[in-house]
Amino acid sequence: MNRVEQYLADKLKERALAGNLRQLTTQKAPVDFYSNDYLGLVTTGKLASLMLPADGDTYTTGSTGSRLLSGNSPQMEALEEIIATFHKTEAALLFNSGYDANVGLLSAIACRNTTVLSDELCHASILDGIRLSQSSHRYKFRHNDTNDLEQKLKKYKEEGPVIVVVESVYSMDGDRAPLADMVQLCENNNAQLVVDEAHATGVIGAHGEGLVCALGLQDKVFARVHTFGKALGCHGAAVVGSALLKQYLINFARTFIYTTALPGHSVQAATCAYQYLCSHSFTNEPLHQLIAYFRERIKATGITGWKDSCSPIQALVVGDNERSKQLALRLQMAGLQVKPILHPTVPLGMERLRICLHTFNTKDQVDMLVELLAG
Repeated sequence: MNRVEQYLADKLKERALAGNLRQLTTQKAPVDFYSNDYLGLVTTGKLASLMLPADGDTYTTGSTGSRLLSGNSPQMEALEEIIATFHKTEAALLFNSGYDANVGLLSAIACRNTTVLSDELCHASILDGIRLSQSSHRYKFRHNDTNDLEQKLKKYKEEGPVIVVVESVYSMDGDRAPLADMVQLCENNNAQLVVDEAHATGVIGAHGEGLVCALGLQDKVFARVHTFGKALGCHGAAVVGSALLKQYLINFARTFIYTTALPGHSVQAATCAYQYLCSHSFTNEPLHQLIAYFRERIKATGITGWKDSCSPIQALVVGDNERSKQLALRLQMAGLQVKPILHPTVPLGMERLRICLHTFNTKDQVDMLVELLAG
């Protein structure tokens, strides 16, 4: 091995010895309790049926270039208008993924004098966007702790612009941010709030508008990120906010400027998904009924370690890599697809099972899952 290969091998061995080596697998148990397909648009084939082409319609397989060169289209701009209207804001800008949206947005809007305060449990894409920004004033506050956030806002508000970054629903714990209180704190301290709505899109709000809209805070939040790869069952993301923000990102967001645009097929899929959310037939109420049923069942078992969550994401903290893997294996052997979440994805001692609920899951499947965990 050369020195670079030796470094790679050593790092992989180190991770394997720690019991948290990541591996790809195609094996799937019959019952899905692990995907982000909360509304079942992929699993049930609903989105595919909505995308059936009319006579003469064709979907392109590639966009041929970045949107600033050959990759833009009327369909993309029409989708951005739909998204902006749906999320009750002035403008929207498409990105190729939620990761690209967070990295592009946060790396672009923070200058050297900007202070960025982020929740300690923010997603890796948020952390990477902050790291790639020009800001040299980057701090974390305790998870959902408005007192800690307030102290840091008062400490840093005189040093320059301040941006606060949170998720509306957190991907590992499934809990919600106290957005109303955070908006008030930002207003009191002349700070701007950025909210990642990845796990709230399609799930929270009567039509899945997200937590910000559900609370009526859309005019008080600087920027939101809505991703399509979770409940919407397709690919891509959008940053929503002011027309000024959109124009700025077109000029300065590197993950927008220097990448091939989404293909027409992806744009059509996202358009159909949003049209479905807007329709009279849409409801996410069955999902919330199943979540309530699940919470009742686990409460009755007396099993400790569950995170407090009213979202589709339900986390059972086990606190050990091997025990988490063994518990997940027991469920998988019974036909239930549940994945363990290990360090370093979560902090040491917070290893867990991450259970995702969907509209297509049944109460019988929930009963089986709970009984296996209780046993």
